[in-house]
Amino acid sequence: MTSSSFYLGSHIPSWLTTVSVPLFISHKRLQRYKTLPKARTRWSLDSGAFSEIAKHGKWTLSPDDYIAAVRRYKREVGKLDWAAPQDWMCEPVMTELTGLTIREHQYRTVESVVTLRHLAPDLPIIPVLQGWKLADYLACVELYRQAGIDLEQERIVGLGSVCRRQSTDEIGVITERLSPLGLKLHGFGVKTEGLRRCGRYLASADSMARSFRGRHVQPCTHGTAKSEANCRVFALEWRQSVLDAAADNTLVTPRKSVF
Repeated sequence: MTSSSFYLGSHIPSWLTTVSVPLFISHKRLQRYKTLPKARTRWSLDSGAFSEIAKHGKWTLSPDDYIAAVRRYKREVGKLDWAAPQDWMCEPVMTELTGLTIREHQYRTVESVVTLRHLAPDLPIIPVLQGWKLADYLACVELYRQAGIDLEQERIVGLGSVCRRQSTDEIGVITERLSPLGLKLHGFGVKTEGLRRCGRYLASADSMARSFRGRHVQPCTHGTAKSEANCRVFALEWRQSVLDAAADNTLVTPRKSVF
């Protein structure tokens, strides 16, 4: 994975006008803007799925309204690479919250992709693989096949429900076993340790882990914000440090016995 394929996550949409590296911005943030920022850099859209499911236990935003928002962002912000669907995460905390099975979350994720693409075939809505164990992700690949979506032909395929277990061998096993399928995977919320374990299997990734680290540094040492969570200089330095660390540690081998 190269520098140009690592998206810096940001909760500040105005960075689209000032930052030159690829950004990952949430719909939850952009929807507040009456006048949207005009992008000077490539970016991709987070649908806000985690916040939506965590808060409501379901999607309260209709597919039509989400499509309207994505179309507006593509037109007014510009330089949109792709947008995530209205997917359903499969972490145990999420299935416990909804009371649904992993299989049902997967069905709803695939259904979202199919629905959104039917409503707006002109918009770059990507498929996302959801699951918890390796077998779940492989089953999700099959669900897409049954829905008529050939993931191998997709420009990018999101890999969901991995951001909270990157210090374990699981993420390495999952990405390594998915690699022979020829999928161009995007890792959501992948941190330094995650990139060390699976970066060589990913076509792209995003992270805003620096925001959680930076909020504890007050005042900002660069003098640009109240805390470094909102500092562009800190964010860009952090992004480069993650890429450097991942480049120096690309041979972390997962133990096959995890599953």
